[in-house]
Amino acid sequence: MSTSARTTATITRLGHQGDGVAEGPLFAPRTLPGEVVTGIVVGSALGDIRIESPSEHRVQAPCRHYKSCGGCQLQHADDGFVAEWKQGIVRTALSAQGLETTFRPVQTSPPRSRRRATLSVRRTKKGAMAGFHGRASGVITEIPDCHLLDPDLLAAIPMVEDLAQIGASRKTPLAVTVTLSDIGLDVLVKNGKPLDGPLRMLLAQSVEKLGITRLTWDDEQIAMTQPPTQTFGAAKVCPPPGSFLQPTREGEAALLAAVQEIVQGSKRVVDLFAGCGTFALPLAKNAEILAVEGDPEMVRALEAGWRQAKGLKVVKAVTRDLFRRPMMPDELNPFGAFYEAAVIDPPRSGAESQVAELIKARTRTIAYVSCNPVSFARDAKSLVDAGYQLNWIQVVDQFRWAAHTELVASFTLAA
Repeated sequence: MSTSARTTATITRLGHQGDGVAEGPLFAPRTLPGEVVTGIVVGSALGDIRIESPSEHRVQAPCRHYKSCGGCQLQHADDGFVAEWKQGIVRTALSAQGLETTFRPVQTSPPRSRRRATLSVRRTKKGAMAGFHGRASGVITEIPDCHLLDPDLLAAIPMVEDLAQIGASRKTPLAVTVTLSDIGLDVLVKNGKPLDGPLRMLLAQSVEKLGITRLTWDDEQIAMTQPPTQTFGAAKVCPPPGSFLQPTREGEAALLAAVQEIVQGSKRVVDLFAGCGTFALPLAKNAEILAVEGDPEMVRALEAGWRQAKGLKVVKAVTRDLFRRPMMPDELNPFGAFYEAAVIDPPRSGAESQVAELIKARTRTIAYVSCNPVSFARDAKSLVDAGYQLNWIQVVDQFRWAAHTELVASFTLAA
């Protein structure tokens, strides 16, 4: 139900998606707690918003694309407010489980540091246009002055548009994931024209001209001038196209530093949901590692990176779906090979079954990396109830100006 009459509302809090929430509830994007606003009610949302009484935390958005682009939700708030709000999301999730702990200062990635982005790009009558979709919109907003992306990623937009002119239909936009590797651009294209001989040849001829290190079209590698490696400690790994990677180098470094602190002194560590070795390979400098990951291509990339590195201890990589077959106590504590510490970095759903097995195995030290405070708090409750101490939490904000929150938590088994 909608009305053209303007309504006055006071914003009481931010929802988990970063929208202001007023009594009703009414959701008001790009507002802050304490602000008095007016707008037109459309269903449960407030549109055509005017800020009548601004918050002391309101700032001028640094990016000129903010109003039209859907890539960021919180550029209108100062950094201190955003850090406290994100930490508050984690506190609230813990409180719902009856838990509390010490929080370290939030580590926030700087502007212009995102090393991977998926751009939408469509052909136009004059060429092509690439950018992000507007908020709740199918309209593509061009982002030539984006404050989120690494400058080298931003400079790749003309290349993305060139790819669209070669291989996009006029009806369906391409989804182009561009990742900065150690040596160049790793590009994965989805929704392009079906590959045939002429298109494959055109794309292959364009790779070097467009400055692409590896080009993958849907599931087929078109060309690779050099392996697009990522550096994990002493190892260089060539991840599969489109595989998981921490979005900023600074955020990855903050997560890794916290994990290293938690497991320091451990001689044998199991890394669960290990990916391509973000934690396993740096930890292998000082400890023997069992790395477990469900994606076989990521496991092969991790193994290849370890074999080619120098000065690392043994890394055993295992392909295993930890949701269907979590590591069991006898595997975590095999005779003569006790794993003193575990690193666990599950997807958003958490790792309820695997945590239950860690508890049975009485794993002494656990570094829990999470991208979902709610599923983390659920798993943390299980650990605490089983006798673990939740020592501290480090919130890491790699998704600057967005509602997403990540953390590392330190758990030790009480004596």
